[in-house]
Amino acid sequence: MSEKTQARKAALREKLIELAEAQIAEAGLSSLRARSLAKEAGCAVGAIYTHFDDLDALVLEVNGRTFRRLGATVAQSVTEAAGAAPRDRLIAMSHAYLHFASDQPTLWRALFDIEMSTDGPVPQWYLDALGGLFSYIAEPLADIFPDMPESELDLMTRALFSSVHGIVLLGLEQRISAVPLDQIEVMIAQVLSRIQ
Repeated sequence: MSEKTQARKAALREKLIELAEAQIAEAGLSSLRARSLAKEAGCAVGAIYTHFDDLDALVLEVNGRTFRRLGATVAQSVTEAAGAAPRDRLIAMSHAYLHFASDQPTLWRALFDIEMSTDGPVPQWYLDALGGLFSYIAEPLADIFPDMPESELDLMTRALFSSVHGIVLLGLEQRISAVPLDQIEVMIAQVLSRIQ
């Protein structure tokens, strides 16, 4: 394959990811359709499947971009809260998570709405991205609980992420615990400030 052909294929692949990301950002994951994506990209529907096994594989690429932006947002909050008490660092990164989800709700939801096969492997980049988020949480928890065994710390980290995620999800969807955005921040702070 010539360099020109490889470059053209790479450009189409990148264009498909960008267009899929724009469609998801505008109307959510359920709006993504191969036919409309191909039309917008100026290619045949079959061309999508020469670059991706299926639409879920394309969504995973979009999610990879979203995870990197989310990770950068949380990392920035960690930097800004450096030197603060461990609970305050947890609250700061949770608020960053909330604001990312609020600012980019459809892309954030796509991180969790995509169906992954239970019998197939979870992509390594997904595990690495999630591991990166968990490491931000684990650090202040280790400061609060210096004698906690690593396995318990890992479980507490996941429980804390799940708790904050649940508050954010229900709050943004205006469901059972529906409150204004600033009150979601208060709810998160109330939960995290009681960690002892």
